[in-house]
Amino acid sequence: MDRAEQIKSQLNKLKEEGKYHEQIKIPAAATGFSYEKLFKPYLDLFVTEVWVEDPYIKQVHQLYNFLRFCEMLLKGPCKVKTIHLLTSLDNSDSNSQQSRGLEEIKESLQSYGVTLEVNYSPSIHDREIRFNNGWMIKIGRGLDYFKKTQGRFSIGYCDFDLRQCHETTVDIFHINHTKNS
Repeated sequence: MDRAEQIKSQLNKLKEEGKYHEQIKIPAAATGFSYEKLFKPYLDLFVTEVWVEDPYIKQVHQLYNFLRFCEMLLKGPCKVKTIHLLTSLDNSDSNSQQSRGLEEIKESLQSYGVTLEVNYSPSIHDREIRFNNGWMIKIGRGLDYFKKTQGRFSIGYCDFDLRQCHETTVDIFHINHTKNS
């Protein structure tokens, strides 16, 4: 038991120093990987700004994924004031769906005192989420790593901890531990 406490203490120290890297491999059809499970350990009272870079916030289910991510941020423990979204513009006929959805999310966030800034890039490819406390999370599939449920009344439709996932890799590290810092 003492050894476990020592390891936990050492991990916490590495996290505080920004010398921590974790890689989580989510297997196909795995459950238990909600946004809360992945992101909450890296959110604290000092997080007021979040950057989301994901080229695929276009279709309805992707807009809902982004909305669920924003809801998770609002529940704390952080005090988010600004969310920056960099995505690609939907060039299909459903462009107005993307615009309307993001505008509705933006208006809804404003009622909670949060500003959503949306920018578009025609060349964005990589996916990452950064918090102003220095933590960066890179997810191979971005926020869209959940499988579609069997139906609208299937377990996992509402609770992402019960939703099956697509296979993906999540890398978590602190910017103090990167070469560009």
